[in-house]
Amino acid sequence: MGAGSFGTAIAKMLTDAGGEVTVWGRRQGPVDAINDRHENADYLPGIVLPASIRATVDPAEALDGADFVALAVPAQTLRGNLAEWVPMLPPEAMLVSLMKGVELGTTRRMSEVIAEVADVPVERVGVFSGPNFAAEIAAGQPAAAVAACAHEPAAQRLQAATMSPYFRVYTSTDVVGVELGGAVKNIVALCVGMAVGLGFGDSTRALLMTRGLAEIARLGAALGADEHTFAGLAGMGDLIGTCSSPLSRNRTFGENLGRGMTLEQVVAATKQTAEGVKSSEPVLELARKHNVEMPLTEAVVNVLHHGMPIKDAAIALISRSPKPERYGV
Repeated sequence: MGAGSFGTAIAKMLTDAGGEVTVWGRRQGPVDAINDRHENADYLPGIVLPASIRATVDPAEALDGADFVALAVPAQTLRGNLAEWVPMLPPEAMLVSLMKGVELGTTRRMSEVIAEVADVPVERVGVFSGPNFAAEIAAGQPAAAVAACAHEPAAQRLQAATMSPYFRVYTSTDVVGVELGGAVKNIVALCVGMAVGLGFGDSTRALLMTRGLAEIARLGAALGADEHTFAGLAGMGDLIGTCSSPLSRNRTFGENLGRGMTLEQVVAATKQTAEGVKSSEPVLELARKHNVEMPLTEAVVNVLHHGMPIKDAAIALISRSPKPERYGV
């Protein structure tokens, strides 16, 4: 459900894994391109899609008979979209979040929104996350992800449906950790991007990534996640990819800010959703609810939403009081 770059790439990957895939898209143009020309040039130029992938603008047609419903819409639109789709959901289908965000206003993770809106038990809600860039996945480059569900047999079913010759999938029952890793790394990538835009080098990037991982682990521990998750694909792996790659929307967004563009200019120039921009506020709210210190997240929120100059945020971070490296867990 979603014909953007990641939704289309996952559709191709699922087809390569042996699945029969239908893609729902909200715009007729990309849907027609997938059906008629086996491409989605708006989002994945140069990628030839399997001829067996069908696309439709009719959600009922897309959902009919589905064993897995992969949700690939922007995080802040999930609640509204899913509410419309609930009457059409097959009664036994597993609902799988491909989204990496936290909901504004509620601080709910995407799996929590799915369970609430669709009113389904935890064994029908899955999360799929890892260091996965759409263009690379669609090109068949070797990659991996974590299939997480609180019910281990369901995670194993999702694993079996997504493994392909070039895509390796691991299972986890730590839904909280897998989701937090995916959501908070976007905020860290915004921070890293700002640093790169300011002209700082590899030492600064390594600093921000490492302390960003510490923030993710502190919040995860407070919410009951397994800290080992953050050393894996959905934690450190996704963080490294998103903070290092020019394909990262969040890092690019931050980099443009660091180079002097205004927030309005960067938003206008950003064609696809940079989830960390909107998720930063609910993540910080979640941290404050649980008395978790997240200075990088707070700096990003101050820059994006309260008008703090980036250089002032950098000075505030570097001048924080001395602490032991491991604290607050």
